[in-house]
Parts: sequence; structure tokens; C-alpha cells
Amino acid sequence: MNRFLEFALPGVQQLVPYVPGKPVEELQRELGLTEIVKLASNENPLGVSPKVAEAINAAVPELTRYPDGSGFSLKSALSVKFGVQAEQITLGNGSSEILELAMRTFVGIEHEVIFSQHAFALYPILSQAAGAKVREIPAKNYGHDLTAMAAAVNDKTRLVFIANPNNPTGTLLSVQDVERFIAGLPSTVICVLDEAYYEFVLPTLRSDALAWPLRYPNLIVTRTFSKAYGLAGLRVGYGISSLEVADLLNRVRQPFNSNLLALVAAEAALADDDYLARSVDCNNQGMLQLIAAFENLGLTWIPSSGNFVAVDLKRDAGPVYQALLGKGVIVRPIANYQMPNHLRISIGTERENQVFISALGEVLQGV
Repeated sequence: MNRFLEFALPGVQQLVPYVPGKPVEELQRELGLTEIVKLASNENPLGVSPKVAEAINAAVPELTRYPDGSGFSLKSALSVKFGVQAEQITLGNGSSEILELAMRTFVGIEHEVIFSQHAFALYPILSQAAGAKVREIPAKNYGHDLTAMAAAVNDKTRLVFIANPNNPTGTLLSVQDVERFIAGLPSTVICVLDEAYYEFVLPTLRSDALAWPLRYPNLIVTRTFSKAYGLAGLRVGYGISSLEVADLLNRVRQPFNSNLLALVAAEAALADDDYLARSVDCNNQGMLQLIAAFENLGLTWIPSSGNFVAVDLKRDAGPVYQALLGKGVIVRPIANYQMPNHLRISIGTERENQVFISALGEVLQGV
């Protein structure tokens, strides 16, 4: 029993901590394995971009100095790249910090927060910690039911989360449906459009959402360098919003929340179009490889626009997950997302994917 539990805020008392993907080092300690394939955390399998490595090495002598607290250089690069004003940008320790900043800035115990079933686990955690009433709307085909979410908005609603593509299901809403939903929200409701996996979406299906805050001042669009740009270990993301909203987010944001290496690495990654193209191509080929394997195994999956895919085992996925660990393959069980029969598989290299495919075939025969 935690003797400090009664001193915590009511929302915090009921929280269950977010559980990340199992680390490679932990499995090595537990089972003594030397070769492990990790396809659990939607990381980029290509390794760091040479341009990023060069930028980091050049910045190492400056590690005794604080980073630029405003992130001027990175914000300027983002401004040029995406045609937004630098003052619209909020930098974060991953895009997840932008989600937290939005919650801390706008949500109190008197408010309600809306998000979809099977959506990113951080949404309910942040909402509950803030003491807000959680409104989880049942999913439609494992994705957001925007009609039902719009119907749930009332005079207590202050924040709505939309993940597009959604994690962990990979489902994608159409650009038209998302914009129509945002346009229909009251001006008193902040919408956070979480586009962490934007770069993996087919170009013909991508939104131009970074331009939308000019039309919808209550919109915050978040993106990250953790996925397609391969900087998960440095934790850097950003939000684009109206000048008024960005001003408030940056009042709450801690100074130096983005470290020096993260800032220089993100700026280098943003300019490395070749690495981004290779990352997307690797993901596309890997997705086809996994889908073909699922077909051969008689399994179904949720069509995904991310760098992961959720496969339905038609049975409790827990024993399969454990058996895969024994073979040195780490994937992600998603029972905590109310999907106990699914595993979420991150796309790896061709070899990593094949190791998983072979292990899965062996495990399914024995479980």
C-alpha cells in the first residue's frame, strides 16, 4: 500500500501508469538471449541518419551550455519547411509533451475530454491526471467515430483528441471528415489533431492540417521526429497552432524542454529528404511483407497507415506474446487498448520482419 496515496490528487490516485514496449536489455537480462528483434515501439529500423550523426558530433563540445530555450533555429527551419509562422510553433519533449501542455493549459476539473476507444493510451492518462471527466467514445471499425464524438460535445467539453493515423490500430480518417469535424466544434473546444505517423500516410491521403489553424484557431496539430525521422531516443516533437493558442502553450512550456542534441538533430533530420524517403520505402515494403505472412497464416489484420500493424490472432494474444519473447522477438500486446486478441507489430527491416514471421509461425503451431 502506498502510504502517500491519500495525498495525491483524486485523478492521480486512480491512474495506471503507461507501460512502454519491453526494452531489449530487459529481455536479455531475463532470458540471457544475445540476439533480439524488437518490433514493439514503432521505432525507425534504419538507424540514425548520417547527417544527424554529423550534427550531433558537431554539437558535443557545447554540451556544457544550455540549449536555446526558444528553439529559434529549429522553429525557423520548421517555419520554412511547412509555411507557418515561427510564432505558431511549440517545441516539446516528443509530441506527447505538446499533448500534456494542451491539457495543462486548458483543462480543469470542471471540464470533459473526448477521445476514441482504442486511441493512444496517453489521452486518458492526461485527462484523468487533470481531474477532468473522461468521455471515451466507442470506436467504429477500430477507428474514430467522428459522428458520435461530435454528438458527445457539450458545454463542459474543453478538449478533443483525434489521432490520425491512430495508434495502435493504424486506422486513417479522410481529410474531408477530419476538417468537417473540426469546423463543427464550438470555439470553446480545443481540438488536438495528433499526426505522429503523418509521414507514413500515402501522399494522396495526407492532410494539409498545418495550414488549418489559420481557419480554426482552436486547433493544435502535433507531429514528432521520433518515428519517420528516427529520433525516438532524443524525444523531440512540435505543435502548430494559432498565434493565440501557441502563446498560451509557450507560457506553460518549461524553458529548455528540448535539449541541445535534440534540437540540432531534429534540424538536420528535417533537411534529410533522402533518409525520410528511405524510411517510408522501408515501411511500405515491410508492411507488404507482414501482410503476405498474415495471409499465409490465415490471420486478419487492421489496414494501417502507420509504421505498425495490428494482427488479430482470434485468441488471447498474451500467451503468443510470451512465447515470442522466448524466441527473442518483442512485439506489443494491446489488451490495455481493449484488444486482447491483437498484437501490434512495428515494421522492421526485411530481416527483422522475417525473424518475427518465422517465430510467429512456430509459436502458433505450438500454442
